[in-house]
Amino acid sequence: MPVVVEFVRQPSAQDRLDLAKIYAEAPDWLLAPYKDAQHLLDSLLDSGQLLAGRFNDRLLGAACVSRSAEGWQLSHLCVRQVTRRRGVARRLYAEACRLAAEAGQALHWQAPPGLDSALQVILQSKTQAG
Repeated sequence: MPVVVEFVRQPSAQDRLDLAKIYAEAPDWLLAPYKDAQHLLDSLLDSGQLLAGRFNDRLLGAACVSRSAEGWQLSHLCVRQVTRRRGVARRLYAEACRLAAEAGQALHWQAPPGLDSALQVILQSKTQAG
């Protein structure tokens, strides 16, 4: 069964628990500019920017997809530690790329300085290989 990617608009109680677990394991630099994981989640859910990967009714990873006329930006990508290295981030990235292209927009990776180019290369190579 594949990871299903969706924008989370009305999270269930279980979704909220899963999202809290996803970002509880995130390094502090990933949460910036938010004070903590809860503020990040509240903002993303309120704005409709939270893209998440679901497997067997559980959210395993999530990211922020900011959409504008100038293009789309992907940021705050995080996967639960127990499910890493199973293609969840790659699936989120690929679906964000597909949705942006479908909307006629480019998808730009937004990451902290020094990590942006390395992460872009890793995700693109895995997306092309998979």
